[in-house]
Amino acid sequence: MIELLQFDFMRHALVAGLLVSVICGVMGTLAVANRMVFLAGGIAHAAYGGIGLAFLMRWPYLLGTLGFALLAALAMAAVSLNAKHRADAVIGAIWAVGMALGILFIDLSPGYPVDLMSYLFGSILAVPRADLWVMLVTGIIIVVVVGCYYTDLLALSYDEAFARVRRVPVQPLYFLLVILLAVAVVLTIRVVGLILVIALLTIAPFIAERFTGSLLRMMAGACVLNALFTVCGLALSVYFNLTAGACIILVAGACFLLSLAIGRRRPSDGAAG
Repeated sequence: MIELLQFDFMRHALVAGLLVSVICGVMGTLAVANRMVFLAGGIAHAAYGGIGLAFLMRWPYLLGTLGFALLAALAMAAVSLNAKHRADAVIGAIWAVGMALGILFIDLSPGYPVDLMSYLFGSILAVPRADLWVMLVTGIIIVVVVGCYYTDLLALSYDEAFARVRRVPVQPLYFLLVILLAVAVVLTIRVVGLILVIALLTIAPFIAERFTGSLLRMMAGACVLNALFTVCGLALSVYFNLTAGACIILVAGACFLLSLAIGRRRPSDGAAG
């Protein structure tokens, strides 16, 4: 793999994987802590409608997909806040409709049909340089925003009632969290694909949670683990000539099983940092 780093596509793949590792480490931790994994799955599948729309209208991938994903995410967030007892049903409906619209948009597109496999299982080896800059800027924005609102996000993640008592703007903060999650999902789809996006957002935070005692350490641990999954997955994909996205997630899955076998030894001080 080291020899392959002389090629631009391999360097781009490694940088893209590391950038997404940080984005998913931070946002995946918040998604797990706030029990938003199902919502993240809904956003990921609804975003397929944006992929189809971007292909139909000949828009850039990120522009079409992100716009569609944000609309779907805001709709899901509104339902989750105002009708929690029906949130799962509405998220499931938006999930299905987004997928259906994506397929129809692609069917209506003139010319040769898009390579669906690249969106279902990722195309990390084909990430262009321009997207790397988008990922870098997005990652910086996410880290800065989360850093600025860390105390409020900590309160929201573990005790919503306490957050309201502290006059934390729960509803605006929740919408901000969902928007950032939608951005993370769209960028992750480009690397590991629609089917595997949730794994990269949840496996590393889940493992990190078992061995850390604060939200901040959980984020840092998830970022490091995602980076490890990415490098090892890329190495396996190159050595065995396999799909990179699937290899990354299989490495993550193996580490997940290993963490279960090791057992839980999280410190008892909770999530106080």
